[in-house]
Amino acid sequence: MGPLQGLRIIELQGIGPGPFCGMMLADMGAEVIRIDRTGKPGGIARSEKYDLLARGRRSIRLNLKSKEGIDVLLRMVEKSDGLIEGFRPGVIERLGIGPDVLLKKNPALVIGRMTGWGQEGPISQVAGHDINYIALTGALYNMGVKGGPPAPPLNLVGDFGGGGMFLAFGMVSGILSAKQTGQGQVVDSAMVDGAALLSASFFGQLAAGKLHEGRGQHPLNGASHYYDAYECSDGEYVSIASVEPQFYAELKELLGLSEEDFGVQSDFKLWPTQKTKIKALFLTKTRDEWCDILQQSDVCFAPVLRFAEAPEHPHAKARESFVEVDGIVQPAPAPRFSGTQAEISGPPAKRGQHTDDILADWGYSKDEIAALHADNAVQGQS
Repeated sequence: MGPLQGLRIIELQGIGPGPFCGMMLADMGAEVIRIDRTGKPGGIARSEKYDLLARGRRSIRLNLKSKEGIDVLLRMVEKSDGLIEGFRPGVIERLGIGPDVLLKKNPALVIGRMTGWGQEGPISQVAGHDINYIALTGALYNMGVKGGPPAPPLNLVGDFGGGGMFLAFGMVSGILSAKQTGQGQVVDSAMVDGAALLSASFFGQLAAGKLHEGRGQHPLNGASHYYDAYECSDGEYVSIASVEPQFYAELKELLGLSEEDFGVQSDFKLWPTQKTKIKALFLTKTRDEWCDILQQSDVCFAPVLRFAEAPEHPHAKARESFVEVDGIVQPAPAPRFSGTQAEISGPPAKRGQHTDDILADWGYSKDEIAALHADNAVQGQS
């Protein structure tokens, strides 16, 4: 019963940010139908059971290189609010299902196009991955340890933050517009654009002449002593983010930091010495001991947990931030709504698991479905 209940989205099979967008929309209550390829799956082999980005939607296998398969897709488009695809620019046009064709079938359709570099530009046709996209925006240059190389933050910034999440936002925005105007449109969602937008505040600092670029040069990327992760005596880590003066004052009090050495917070010339002293202090106790001292304070503190530990933290348990579906612990839908509860409607589907059911939903008879199978236009679960 999520806030997007009643919307129908078609998702052309892809990897990473496209499926993440589909997952977000499905979590919010939209009916998302995944179009999987016929034949053997391409790309990196993935276990369907553990492909959490595919949760909450049905799957039909269509041969989009056949006229009959294209006809099925276009018939589905007529009764859908949106379609998302993650191919290189020009691919769906060559398949005969470009935006012009889709919008002719359904003028109110919103077409979300997920790419790394965007639909046009000098490198729009070349391959890339998250690290490449965030490298081009300036973000990667400023991530990592001072004196070391740029350090990729998993693929969270480009693929999922700058990519899938922005595409989901774009789809909802486009559909809201289409509901008001009756006119669909194309959403050109590029990971390089999204990653750049995530960095907006830093571009403001750069324009003001207050950004020292480089690893370990900014208060928030390891330069300061009051915003960093520190090793404990048991080899585990804790995080400190005492940015505001009142939080920094509480940090000094709870850690017993001298006013002589730590009274000045913002003098970057003192940060190396201050950091050395705080490092030594955190090494005197275990992570759990520091949690007992600092967790309920306002110093802005949290233990650095592994993925395997995160679901067991008392706060995560209290908020039910993780749920178990089909025996797999996974993050719960977010954000939360007071009146329209978001939920995971089911585990990841097997490729083609719902082929015949979906065809029947669109009015195909049993004989027509059998003919589509005979023509290799569709396939069921392999």
